[in-house]
Formats: sequence, structure tokens, C-alpha cells
Amino acid sequence: MSKTQTNLKSLSQIAVTGAFLAICAQIAVPAPVPFTMQTFGIFTALKLLGGKKGTVSIFIYILLGAFGAPVFASFRGGGGVLAGPTGGYIAGFLITGLLYLAFEKICKNSISKNIVLAAGLALCYLFGTVWYAHVLGSRGETVIFTQALLTCVVPYLIPDALKLALSEVLCRRLKKISYFKN
Repeated sequence: MSKTQTNLKSLSQIAVTGAFLAICAQIAVPAPVPFTMQTFGIFTALKLLGGKKGTVSIFIYILLGAFGAPVFASFRGGGGVLAGPTGGYIAGFLITGLLYLAFEKICKNSISKNIVLAAGLALCYLFGTVWYAHVLGSRGETVIFTQALLTCVVPYLIPDALKLALSEVLCRRLKKISYFKN
């Protein structure tokens, strides 16, 4: 494959994965922090494309949403979403990608890669919960950090673990398709 073809393939993979993230965001159950398939999309993007292209895909997804494209949960977009209570979790997706990128080369198997993704998700939870408490606090609401964790993290632990496992199954199958082979 020529360099031009490789670049076009990479760009199309990033674009398709960004669209996949937007679709995953729309599969949502309303809650204070919506229960969506976004984390599934993040895990899948990073496992399929690798740290560099996966993180670029996440960044473009967030950038599109920041500029108003309705790619976030419930077809929302704009800077107000990122500045709102759940914006820290969206920014945390990029933290997950950057952590995966940093450790990808030393992760030699699926188990170690899933551990890094789980650690990235933990950082996403932490950043998002601090942001959630900060935003609500700036609105005059009293938010205790442990209360925010109980609201915004604890209900999502098992579903996110299941999404990580489901992503593993999907990626193993998709990597057999030439489009996703490196």
C-alpha cells in the first residue's frame, strides 16, 4: 500500500470511529450523568485504531461537539455541554486516550491493555466527578465529593466493566477485517 493510501485509510478509520463515538453517545438512559455507550466507543476506538489514531478520533469527536455538532448524549453539542456538569467526563475520555497512548507500547497483550483502559476510565471518573462537583458548587449547590461519586461513578462501574468486555469481543472480531488490520 502506498503512503497516500495508508494516510487515506488512517483518516477514514479516524472518521468512521468518530462517527461511531457519536452513535454510541446517543444510546443513552437519562440520569444525572447519562448512562451511554460512550465508554464502549472509547474502548473500541483505542483497541481498534491504537493509541495515536484512537486518541485523535476521540479529540476530533470532542472538538466537533465543542463547536456545536450534536454528537454528545441526547444529541447535544456546544461549549455549554463541556462547561456543564458532565463536561469533565467528556474531557476524561481524552485522558483515557492519552493514558492508553502512553502505555500502549509496553502492553503486550489484551489483559494489560484492558488494565490500562480501566485505569484511564478511573482517571476519567476522577476528573469528571471533580468537575461535576465544581460546576454544581459554582451554581450554589452543596456537593460532597463522596455523594458525587455515589451519583456519578458507582452506578456505572459494573456497566462500564461489561462495556470493556464487550469491546474486547467486538475488537477481536473486527481486527479480522482487512480495514482494521494495521
